[in-house]
Amino acid sequence: MKPKRDLKDSFRTFENMKFRSITIHPKVRDTEIAKRLGGTAAVGPGPGLSDYRQGKRHLFATPKRGELFHVCASLDPRYVCCSTHVVSQISNCPFECTYCFLQNYLTDTTLTVVADTRAIIREIMQKTSEQPWRLFRIGTWELGDSLAVPPLNEAAIGLVREFRNLDNCILKLRTKGSAVEPLLDVDHQGKTVVSWTVNPPEIIRGEEIGTAPLEERLRAMELVSRAGYPVGLHFDPMILFKGWEKAYRKLVRSIFSAIGPENCIWISIGSLRFNPEMKKKIENNYPFSRITAQEMVLGDDNKLRYLRPVREEMYSFLLQCIKEVGCGECFTYLCMERWNVWEKVFGRSPFSIGHLDYLMARSVHERFPETAKKAPEKKLYLSLRYG
Repeated sequence: MKPKRDLKDSFRTFENMKFRSITIHPKVRDTEIAKRLGGTAAVGPGPGLSDYRQGKRHLFATPKRGELFHVCASLDPRYVCCSTHVVSQISNCPFECTYCFLQNYLTDTTLTVVADTRAIIREIMQKTSEQPWRLFRIGTWELGDSLAVPPLNEAAIGLVREFRNLDNCILKLRTKGSAVEPLLDVDHQGKTVVSWTVNPPEIIRGEEIGTAPLEERLRAMELVSRAGYPVGLHFDPMILFKGWEKAYRKLVRSIFSAIGPENCIWISIGSLRFNPEMKKKIENNYPFSRITAQEMVLGDDNKLRYLRPVREEMYSFLLQCIKEVGCGECFTYLCMERWNVWEKVFGRSPFSIGHLDYLMARSVHERFPETAKKAPEKKLYLSLRYG
């Protein structure tokens, strides 16, 4: 077996690497995304790779097949979920996070981008028009990182431009990268939130392999906030390790030295979680990682998590750090936790998924009126049913 550092270091410089192949499906060869991929791309069917790591190095631009817009697959009525929506434009990711669920999910692992942006927008418009009163938060991050590296970051530009004209929709771009330059001169009109998954440098170096170092992410946050984009923060997954308190407090202070609290639209907090089948995948794919060594408990959603008192301690500590830097007014919520955990951490909880959806919409309207011009009607959100 290779030394531990060799396996990690082999992916550390991926942002400076080129894809081993770029293929464009004949049906999308005239799209803007295909043109951005350059003249060296081949035209034809995708390679159809099954190896998780191999697929990350081969990019395929494909037509839209089937429905891509849906509610987040993690939504579970037994937990307090934020009922975000996703559009699956990207599949697979060039980064190598040890805890990534894609290693236990994808069959065709080729890094794929749906090139027909207009077809995606038509589906979104059709489905969101059925609830014109609702503010839809729509992310591209469920199956990949749409800002990870060029030219993926350029593919996101088409969505940013289209979302300007969708009154009841917000586009959420979420990344662990720093390649935001293509976004800076786009007229987004406040309808796109650029978000980061954030962790201390110890976790980035050891578990988020190939991603941008913290200092590069902070610089990217500063750039997009100057360009008028609201910034979202996701302390998810929080990972337990020796010295985690000092590391997360320093992380929070570093972030809000780069951007002001007024630039932050929301903050989500969650802990490491994965299903039992993926535990073995992590241990096989990343033998240097110790994230599966902590004591965990199996939840009703078939996910292993830290014990509840441990999670509550971590969340409460981070919330206090957020308040210490003056960001207490920013909408902060827990991801995939029960009502009793909310009560312990915040002293209160939403009384339904629809209620949390309403609270987020109200916060966006009040703090970022350009992003959500219309005040939400509480009774309509409370009428939403799940499960």
